[in-house]
Amino acid sequence: MADLAYRSRGFQERLATFCETAAVPQHIVDTVSKILADIRGKGDKGVAATMRRIDGLRLKPSQFRISESEMAGSVRKLEKWKLKAIKESIANVSDFHRHALPQSWTAKNKHGATIGERFYPLDRVGLYIPTDLASTAIMTGALARLAKVPELVAFTPCGKDGSVNPAVLASLKLCGIKEAYRIGGVSAIGTMAYGTETIKSVSKVFGPGNAFTVEAKRQVYGTIGVDLLPGPSEVLVIADDSANPRFVAADLLAQAEHGSGREKIFLVSLSKGVATRIRAEIKIQMKELTRTKLIRKVLREGFLSVVVDTYEEAAKVANFVAPEHMELEVQSDKLVYLTKAIKTAGAIMQGGWSATALGDFVAGPSHELPTGRSGKYSSGLQVIDFFRRSSLIRYSESALKKAAPAAEAFAKMEGLDGHGRSVSIRLEKR
Repeated sequence: MADLAYRSRGFQERLATFCETAAVPQHIVDTVSKILADIRGKGDKGVAATMRRIDGLRLKPSQFRISESEMAGSVRKLEKWKLKAIKESIANVSDFHRHALPQSWTAKNKHGATIGERFYPLDRVGLYIPTDLASTAIMTGALARLAKVPELVAFTPCGKDGSVNPAVLASLKLCGIKEAYRIGGVSAIGTMAYGTETIKSVSKVFGPGNAFTVEAKRQVYGTIGVDLLPGPSEVLVIADDSANPRFVAADLLAQAEHGSGREKIFLVSLSKGVATRIRAEIKIQMKELTRTKLIRKVLREGFLSVVVDTYEEAAKVANFVAPEHMELEVQSDKLVYLTKAIKTAGAIMQGGWSATALGDFVAGPSHELPTGRSGKYSSGLQVIDFFRRSSLIRYSESALKKAAPAAEAFAKMEGLDGHGRSVSIRLEKR
C-alpha cells in the first residue's frame, strides 16, 4: 500500500475503513456456541469429546489436571537463562502493579455520615494462557497473586502427548499457581464458565486467545466476568526525522510476526522521506526473520503508512486509531506533547530505545491491552481488575436529620413516595 497523506481527499473515510475490525464469521459463532453447549450439558465428557474431535487429544478427565509436581519439575529443569528471564519479568510486573493496588478508605460527608469503599479480591479466577506464551502467564498470574486472589486456576493447551510448554509451567509455578489444567481454546473458557464434575467454575476469566477463544469469552460473559476481548495485535509508530529507521522497521515487523493475518500495523511519518527510509529497512530486515511468509501477508493486508505534516495531525491519527501499542520515535522535545495529546493508546512507548517487545515481556505493565479501537473506552489489564468493591454508608440520627430534606425532595421529584417515607419514618416521634 502506498503512503496515505493526511490531507488527501477522503483520508478520514479510508482510515476508518482500514481500522474496521472484521465481524466474527458466523461459522465461528456457531462452532463456539455448540462447544459451549456440550460442555455445559455434558461436563467432563463434553470437554474430552471436544478435545478429541478438534485437537486429536485423547485425555480422560483424570488426566486434565497438571500436577503441582509437574510444574515444580519444570522450574527445576528449565535452562538457567530462561528461568532468569521469567523471574526478572515477574519482579518488574509485580513492582509496577504494586503502585496501583486499591486501598480501602473512609471519610465523612457533608451530613456527618461515614462513607467509604472496601476492596475485596475475587474469590476464584481463571487464567487462559495460549500455547507457549510464558509471558501471558506472568502478565495475568503475577497480578492475581499481588491482589491475593485466594484461588487461582490456569488453563493452557497441550501437545498430542499431553505435554505443556515447560516455560509456561515454570511461570505459573513461580506466580504461585497450584491448580492448572491442560485444556485449551473454547473448551477451557467453557469449563471456567460452567464448571464440570471435576473442575469448579471461576468468577472471572483473564487472558488473550485466538478468534474462537475470544468469541467464547464474549458468549460466556454474564455467566462469569471477562477481562477484555482482545483481538489481533496492533502497533502504531509515530516517526520523525530523528527516528532510527532500523529500530522502527524492527518494531513494525515484530508485531506483524504474530501471524494471524489480521494484525494491524500503522506507520505515521512526519515526512515522505522518513516513510521511504523505513519501508526500505522493512524489506531488508524481513529476509532475516523466520516467519517471513506470515509477515508478508500482514504487510500486504494490514499495513497502513500515513504521512502527516504536523505532530498535531499525528496525534489526531493516533487518537482515532486507539492502538494497542504505540511508539513515539520522535525528537525528545515532542515526547511530552504527544504523550499528553494522545489519550486512547493501550500502552505508550516513549523514545527510540523503548521497543514494544519490552512491554510484551519484561517492562512491567501487563501486555493484555485493548484492540480494535476499544482503547477509546477501555484500558489494559490492571491489578484492580482482580478486585471488586463495595461502597460503605453509615448514618447516625443527627446525620440523617441533615440529609432528610434533600432525600425527600428527590423522592417527590421522582414520584417515589416509598423512598421518601423510608427516610421520614426514622425521624417520626412515637
